[in-house]
Amino acid sequence: MMILQPTLSEIASIVGTKHLKVAHQEISEFGADATKFHAMPDAVAFPGSAEEVSMILTLATRDRFPVVVRGAGSGMSGGAVPARGGLVLAMERFNRIVSIDEENMVAQVESGVITADLKDAVSARGLFYPPDPASIKISTIGGNLAECAGGLRAVKYGVTRDYVLGMKVVLPTGDILDTGVETMKGVAGYDLTRLIVGSEGTLAVIVSATLRLVPLPETSQTMLVFFADLPTAVNTVTKIIQGGTMPAVMELVDSLCLSLIREEVNIRIPDGAKAMLLVELDGDKDSVKFHTDQVKKVCVEQGCLDLITASTAEEAELLWEARRNISPSLYKLRPHKVSEDVVVPRTKMADIVRFLSGISATYGIPIPVFGHAGDGNLHVNIMLDKNDPEEMKKADHIVTRLFEKVLELGGTITGEHGVGITKRRYLHMEIPPAGLSLMRRIKLAFDPAGILNPYKIFP
Repeated sequence: MMILQPTLSEIASIVGTKHLKVAHQEISEFGADATKFHAMPDAVAFPGSAEEVSMILTLATRDRFPVVVRGAGSGMSGGAVPARGGLVLAMERFNRIVSIDEENMVAQVESGVITADLKDAVSARGLFYPPDPASIKISTIGGNLAECAGGLRAVKYGVTRDYVLGMKVVLPTGDILDTGVETMKGVAGYDLTRLIVGSEGTLAVIVSATLRLVPLPETSQTMLVFFADLPTAVNTVTKIIQGGTMPAVMELVDSLCLSLIREEVNIRIPDGAKAMLLVELDGDKDSVKFHTDQVKKVCVEQGCLDLITASTAEEAELLWEARRNISPSLYKLRPHKVSEDVVVPRTKMADIVRFLSGISATYGIPIPVFGHAGDGNLHVNIMLDKNDPEEMKKADHIVTRLFEKVLELGGTITGEHGVGITKRRYLHMEIPPAGLSLMRRIKLAFDPAGILNPYKIFP
């Protein structure tokens, strides 16, 4: 439903005319996220307080126009795309780190704070905020909470929801609500905090959060390990963890990705290498040294082709360059990609890569794979030309078959990107009718008028 001019005037009176944009050239960029899907909003508002958000949502419920909350637009599932037009709530003004409590190791943070800025601020106090999505330098805390962002360090530290103690949110009805607690324990009533985290902006507008911090690790050690085949690399991951070592980072790269970066990085990649692990350990110096030796021992026992250990921060950065170069290098294969973030049990990762190799040969579409080996989260990149209808049709078939295989292996169709628009038509493959029905009833209880981020998640 289009927002009528009298309602736009009311919104302007709430946020101030300079914080409401309606001109096409000013609001077009707010119609897309990292998926590149685009839909034009009717307007973009920049509220500055929970009370302003409350008044706007009260108007939306009254007049039945859609409201889509936006952080930095870095999401990978279309969650911030205003699929039904309406109003985009841009949370840029909620950009304060309100407090950092060093003794209790918690931070009070507004939802528009850039994740990397929070990490840097607490690091200066000897503290650590572990969640680190790939978009850490641009994504916001609110967006991370809405999508329950994961990242490279999830294997040891968990994901965003593991660091959220409480939140201030605004419900679609306009009610302002504080959820959760500011303590490590709290079981009073239903856990609304965990329900809203990961709800992709469909249940409430997150205004601020109380986040748990941990001590900053004393040191870290980075290494690259090369293998002759991917099953051996996967088995090595299992052996490392079974041996009592839990790396902070354990990234897996397949042979196609290695071939793409071979000429781009200043690292010698063995000729016979068909898989690579990037392993990073952190903690106190003695612990890191001990576990580094353990990792090396396991890798050698598994027959690795080569193992490179960084001895300085500069060398560590050089090793990380091999991992960071993968995504931009993929476009050597095709001009576009469909990126999926499936998760399977760690021991099944080789099965998925083997399956994708067969699918790639069948359809004539390159499918490089890399991802977070420690938790079985693989990023499957279906490379194609989106201007070719035949390749688009093939990609659609590949995605369906991929999800079928992932679920057959006991996995999930999305580990960190969310459902949004891109996976909504596949959700029924994983969630049974009773589960979808319950989720719809939860959505209705929070949002009886259906105004908050409609056309997302549900098939």
